[in-house]
Amino acid sequence: MQWRKARSKDKQDQEFTGFLDKGARFEGTLEASGVFRIDTTVKGNLISSHSLILGEAARVEGQIEGNHVVIAGKFDGVIFAKGRVEIQAKGVVTGEIHSPCLVIDPGGIFDGQCHMLAASESTKPLTIPIRAGH
Repeated sequence: MQWRKARSKDKQDQEFTGFLDKGARFEGTLEASGVFRIDTTVKGNLISSHSLILGEAARVEGQIEGNHVVIAGKFDGVIFAKGRVEIQAKGVVTGEIHSPCLVIDPGGIFDGQCHMLAASESTKPLTIPIRAGH
């Protein structure tokens, strides 16, 4: 079976190593390596060493630990990302984001706190309260 491809903005295609599609429900801890996509309801912890994509149909409540996190659906909880967090145009995030890079596309919604490392490799976090909408 051939996996669908994830398209990133830098035109590099990467194959999914797995996904949870519509109709499935998951509760608990999910650990994934490679590019993993979620398009369903999840309650719990998501741990990814690579890219984690929450599609438009995703409704996730819990905690995410990952490298690159893309949100096009709804997420409520805490995100710990070593790399970039992207909230796409239809994405809604409520809670906390801990990441060195946060990108919110026009139309994306973030209601919570963002904790980012200061530009000078200091470990002292910079906290930015954000309430953004359309």
